[in-house]
Amino acid sequence: MDTLKKLFPFSFGVKDVATLIIKILIYIVVGAVIGFVLSLIGKIPVIGLLTGIVGALVEIYLLAAIVIAILDFCKVLK
Repeated sequence: MDTLKKLFPFSFGVKDVATLIIKILIYIVVGAVIGFVLSLIGKIPVIGLLTGIVGALVEIYLLAAIVIAILDFCKVLK
């Protein structure tokens, strides 16, 4: 559990629905901004593959962070 709290520090501490929604929206906006920036950088031929891999890893991290926030809100994680 300590490892999860170190990897996803922003996902914990959800007390009410409003906080959960705000955190989910922040994750979505961050993912969109990073995706937009990486798509602009990805137009460079050599860097395109690297930005695709980085973008996929960022999206997986953000999805996991949203799931952990929901599980913390539902008191599944102790």
